[in-house]
Amino acid sequence: MGELALLIPLAPFLLGGFAIWTRHQSRMHEAQIRSTAENAAQYASHTAELEERLRVLERIITDKGYDVATQIEALRDARRTEALLDSRESEARR
Repeated sequence: MGELALLIPLAPFLLGGFAIWTRHQSRMHEAQIRSTAENAAQYASHTAELEERLRVLERIITDKGYDVATQIEALRDARRTEALLDSRESEARR
């Protein structure tokens, strides 16, 4: 009983400390929730960008009449033609 009598004067300090600790914990949880929400928004944005890029690629690949190999060869032919013209122009200048 004597020990309990010693704790009574300390009760306001203990309750005050508990209230401060509880408030701190609450703020920490709120900060964690905000951080989690921000990360989720960033992931959602990144996912939306990737989905849009995927849609574009699907559209390119499935588009009828779009022949990737033919277009690549056309670009190669254009580069060969440009290189040939450049070499002829440099020879003509000499």
